[in-house]
Amino acid sequence: MTQAELRLCSLLLREHFGEIVEKVGNSLLRTGPRPLRLLVGDTGLLPDQVKKALCVLIQHNLVRYEVQPRGSVEYEARSERILRILRYPRYIYTAKTLYGDPGELLVEELLLHGHLSMSCAVARVADRLTETMEDGKTMDYSEVSSTFVRLADTHFIQRCPMVPESPRSTKAPPPPAPALAIAEKDMYVVPRLSLVGKGKRRHSCDEEEEGERKAKRQKQEGGTSETPPDDGIYWQVNLERFHQHFRDQALVSAVASRMDQTSSEVVRTMLRMSEVTTASGASHTQPLSSNEIFRSLPVGYNIGKQVLDQYLALLADDPLEFVGKSGDSGGGTYTVSILWGELSIPRPETFGSRCARIFRLLLRKKHLEQKQVEDFAMIPAKEAKDMLYRMLSENLVSLQEIPKTPDHAPSRTFYLYTVNVMAAARMLLHRCYKSVANLMERRQHEMRENKRLLEKSQRVEAILASMQATGAEAAQLHEVEEMITGPERQQLDALKHNVNKIDASENQVDETIFVLESFIESTMKR
Repeated sequence: MTQAELRLCSLLLREHFGEIVEKVGNSLLRTGPRPLRLLVGDTGLLPDQVKKALCVLIQHNLVRYEVQPRGSVEYEARSERILRILRYPRYIYTAKTLYGDPGELLVEELLLHGHLSMSCAVARVADRLTETMEDGKTMDYSEVSSTFVRLADTHFIQRCPMVPESPRSTKAPPPPAPALAIAEKDMYVVPRLSLVGKGKRRHSCDEEEEGERKAKRQKQEGGTSETPPDDGIYWQVNLERFHQHFRDQALVSAVASRMDQTSSEVVRTMLRMSEVTTASGASHTQPLSSNEIFRSLPVGYNIGKQVLDQYLALLADDPLEFVGKSGDSGGGTYTVSILWGELSIPRPETFGSRCARIFRLLLRKKHLEQKQVEDFAMIPAKEAKDMLYRMLSENLVSLQEIPKTPDHAPSRTFYLYTVNVMAAARMLLHRCYKSVANLMERRQHEMRENKRLLEKSQRVEAILASMQATGAEAAQLHEVEEMITGPERQQLDALKHNVNKIDASENQVDETIFVLESFIESTMKR
């Protein structure tokens, strides 16, 4: 694990879970798998604090545990999963695009809590949606429940592993830690629940306190709340399925930019038909016949069967091999290649368009001498030499020596420039991690510098909300609003603008990280 990844993981843990969890997570990231005793000694925290931090990390799938042969339990941080926290806004936005507000809030609640039961998630989302509705309107549980089922059917959410039931007759002592497991066929099976009810609005503070007092009294008297029908069945977000969706969108965009909109719609249809049946790590989708693709085209998309066959043949003949032909049955069977090739190779546009031209040329020709680069790229010798040395110093290109004689004399040696694509991709990925960490630290600095002003703004907003709830007059509200002066309001606007720009930059860098990670992963599978 590089220092850039370690720093970014540490910042993400601190921002989302606080200092104690960050300290425990950082210790595991630095040292590898460790038992609880060594974790307590390394962090300097109390055993209870370390246990609670581990509970939080395990709840969010950021730490895994394993029972050792001698009976001790070791905990290991999942760095790749911690880095996915950066992509949470994109998961939530995708759920909103595909399934509307209920889908967005369901995914948000599952990410926020790590995992939840279906009944709990549906109730929470129904309450939140009811809060945003006009007075007198409520969100029905059945509507949220149907969205939950659709998310499970399309594999965007999945069931968490459970503790397998052991026979009651066995008297063996329980293991130090439970071994969780779930059959693949059960991962997306939604329990049959008749969730009847409507979302509730938040009560006033007095009513909330009264409700808490009643709950405490009931607990002291020995009363138990009703057990939900799906108790013990928990759900989590399937991040790999979201990544598959992002990858499919990138492939469709690449086809549209290289060919035309109709070609991209054909590929989109093929990906949609096989989105559930194709494994996340597969190199190709399941074979689909031309007849099946024709029947599954969107309604109103008026292209004939013969035209579709022509488009499929064009896609199969393209050098980038977006689509491959795998057979002749059913009018011809086709698959979509989902390994990231030239489509996602990083190009150094930051060095200028001429450097990018040289980079693309080396990718295509593999090995070139400096004179050949100058001729093919049509760039003056001095500029070409300068650009090649700049990219060489940044490890984007490499120099390979091919001697004519055993003595390696420079006058009798060919010097060929080439691109080590994997090394370039890893270097750019490392830079992306550093960039995101810098952006996060900059945002935290901005928030610290304006902490007092933000607290004042929050107090004023809380006063205004309570006054509006009690029906205060416009003059009284205006008087409270004037507690924030003109210059302070300008400062708040500037802060909001800066923070929004930083957030947008983080999301853009994360998109690049996703492309680079996918490219590296697919290249290693070849």
